[in-house]
Amino acid sequence: MNPNELHSIGALNQANASEHLSEREKHLVGLAVTLTRGCVYCTGGRIEKALASGIPQETLNATVDLTAAVNAGVVVRTALQGIEGNDQEEPCDDGTCSAGS
Repeated sequence: MNPNELHSIGALNQANASEHLSEREKHLVGLAVTLTRGCVYCTGGRIEKALASGIPQETLNATVDLTAAVNAGVVVRTALQGIEGNDQEEPCDDGTCSAGS
């Protein structure tokens, strides 16, 4: 698979090329994305690049904490909606749903 053919890679590259975000913001957003995706290799690289650019470890720690809190909120909300709506007969619309199989 060629990663450059994925729409998400194109969107990330476009965001990274944006003049509206500072380099610091790009590092922190990139770190949050790699944390969310669970890629240890990419996360390590992002942390190294962020530290090398002068972003303090405390800021990276805060980014990790914030990302974890946001993702925890998503997990709790999804679980609650699943419990409350477990009688729905229609699967999710993105084709990834395994309910009923």
